[in-house]
Amino acid sequence: MADNTRGLVIAVDGTAASGKGTLAKHLARTYNLAHLDTGSLYRGVSIRLLRQGVKREIDPQLAALEASRIEIADLNDPALRSEDTSAMASLVASLPDVRAALMAYQRQFANQPPDDHKGAVLDGRDIGTIILPNADFKFFCDAAPEIRAERRYKELLLAGETAIYADVLDAIKERDHRDMTRQVAPLRPADDAIHIDTGEFTVDEMVARAVQIIASPD
Repeated sequence: MADNTRGLVIAVDGTAASGKGTLAKHLARTYNLAHLDTGSLYRGVSIRLLRQGVKREIDPQLAALEASRIEIADLNDPALRSEDTSAMASLVASLPDVRAALMAYQRQFANQPPDDHKGAVLDGRDIGTIILPNADFKFFCDAAPEIRAERRYKELLLAGETAIYADVLDAIKERDHRDMTRQVAPLRPADDAIHIDTGEFTVDEMVARAVQIIASPD
């Protein structure tokens, strides 16, 4: 049952390009919840660093400082979904000071949703395990790397970027390895998370399954 003092809180975790963001957005619309793509926070920090000329050698203190400066405008930057930003975000997300700087932001969003929403849905990689371990519902989305790479490849082409499928697949596999083996908040499903193989469902079927679970949690 939801905590009546904060409203319904849903955590959606998953691998890169697994459809977790799509599921979270649909659930937010279905239940009139505030939605936060927490990956966009790390991407926002990444854009700030990239525009300062930072590449793979990241100064943790500088990254944490930029994390503390994140603004809503950063989350709407057109460069948020570029491959360079995505690769940097995976590195930034492994930094303890950055995660600490952004943790309070995420928890406040869930417990005090903006715009008078009566609850929130957050998607990311450690929502159900670290950020919101007491979320009312937890979902973990995943699909075969080849399926996820095809999705990301098509997204990049639609965005007007040049992409090669084999390179995208390699990047997906590298991202999975990095996310799952990092020392701080590694990507893994919460013990009580509901697994959804998004390679087996259409978007409508995926959402319908989640809604059915929320309606009948037992």
